[in-house]
Amino acid sequence: MCLCVPHLKGEARGKTKLTMSIKSVAAKLFAKKIYKKTQSWVVNPIATQNKVFLELIKEAKNTQFGIDHNFEQIKTTADFSKHVPVRDYEGLKPYIDKVVKGAENILWKGKPLYFAKTSGTTSGAKYIPLTKESMPYHIEAARNAILHYIHETGNADFVDGKMIFLQGSPILEKKNGLQFGRLSGIVAHFVPKYLQKNRMPSWETNCIEDWETKVNAIVEETFNENMSIISGIPSWVQMYFEKLQQKGGKPVGEIFKNFNLFIYGGVNYEPYRAKFENLIGRKVDSIELFPASEGFFAYQDSQKEKGMLLLLNAGIFYEFIRSDEFQNENSKRYTIGEVELNVNYVLIISTNAGLWAYNIGDTVQFVSLKPYRIVVSGRIKHYISAFGEHVIGKEVENALQEAIIGTDIRINEFTVAPQITPESGLPYHEWFIEFENEPKDSSAFAEAIDSAMRKQNMYYDDLIVGKVLQKVIVTKVAKNGFQDYMKSIGKLGGQNKIPRLSDNRNIVDLLKRK
Repeated sequence: MCLCVPHLKGEARGKTKLTMSIKSVAAKLFAKKIYKKTQSWVVNPIATQNKVFLELIKEAKNTQFGIDHNFEQIKTTADFSKHVPVRDYEGLKPYIDKVVKGAENILWKGKPLYFAKTSGTTSGAKYIPLTKESMPYHIEAARNAILHYIHETGNADFVDGKMIFLQGSPILEKKNGLQFGRLSGIVAHFVPKYLQKNRMPSWETNCIEDWETKVNAIVEETFNENMSIISGIPSWVQMYFEKLQQKGGKPVGEIFKNFNLFIYGGVNYEPYRAKFENLIGRKVDSIELFPASEGFFAYQDSQKEKGMLLLLNAGIFYEFIRSDEFQNENSKRYTIGEVELNVNYVLIISTNAGLWAYNIGDTVQFVSLKPYRIVVSGRIKHYISAFGEHVIGKEVENALQEAIIGTDIRINEFTVAPQITPESGLPYHEWFIEFENEPKDSSAFAEAIDSAMRKQNMYYDDLIVGKVLQKVIVTKVAKNGFQDYMKSIGKLGGQNKIPRLSDNRNIVDLLKRK
């Protein structure tokens, strides 16, 4: 997943109050315009999605994929489900391989502009196409998230400060007439020159590959700047904040007095919130985004309402499969007008970058249907069901959050795995937690987590009641243990993140060796 934030126009400190006022007014006017434009499709969700669907089919009917899957015969979403099966990256790879080699009109008309390189499949690197039709939505969505914040809160003072996104290197590789790179690095090429004065770090620093070296350089560059927006995946922003605090000897909020907006994506912020407020020294507003190489799917459009607005007009046709039915043959594919609240769905997308009925691996739940707002509940491959409990990422995050409410416990990072063959006693779920502030009573803390899990997941509760499982066991991870683990597997920094849970002990066995 990538968090890509193009920045609004603004200068560093030193300008007159009048200039700042003009910029603030201009930003508010633009925000009002974008809000009204958004509402035009928000109030017509089903018609909007149907229009996107028909345009996608029309544009791709003469591609190799379109011919292979009878796009000429597809008139409805039911036709689409009949002719186009759900695939993950491995299923689509034969087509993608042809595009990577330079072939045209395979998944989408012509050739893609770029390939975003990501990792995580059984065959190694993934290459996700980005086209001239899909790229603008990656830029506009992040911009619109900020504009919705301005429209709702009236706060636009930050446009006069410096802004930073902790991202991957913008250096691109050229092969077969195509350009390859990290999505965040690709997006860096689309930031207009007149905005570069606000954007940090410098191009040279952004190109540093080694993450620790890069963060140290970013600290040096930004320490004396008027930082107003900071964005990135929370776990890696945390490293940046800790280094700032070490250098300055005071909270980040005192180093950057005008820092009042944190923009994040990739993981749930709640487990980090207490830690961040301690590092910053005060509360700041935040905006959650749901971007990925495959598309920009949603952003938080309100500080008052839960969830992120699903982007129904962004060149993406969405389908949803209930996660508890996903492994069934011919499981039903629901469209936007058929979804229900609080049901865990596997997200399936078809896009103007040439991904068709594509399973990105994320699961979502709808928290509102007017408008359609979602929360990311986890990864379809990241779950624990060693005993039939069907525990998902959202449940462990909620349980941990409930367990620390009203305490001074602060968490740096955590992951959960089953212990199926303990040396003695019943099996259990083992929580590996790196604490900033440890609980005064470890047993009570573990009991609070277990109680929260039982309230959320009836299958887990049944296993505890039936004495199939014992209650959770918390194992402390040494300071920087998760960073050391990520470094040991070559995934420190960038867009890489620790899975919240897994159905095996591959990760935690390596953690135990640290």
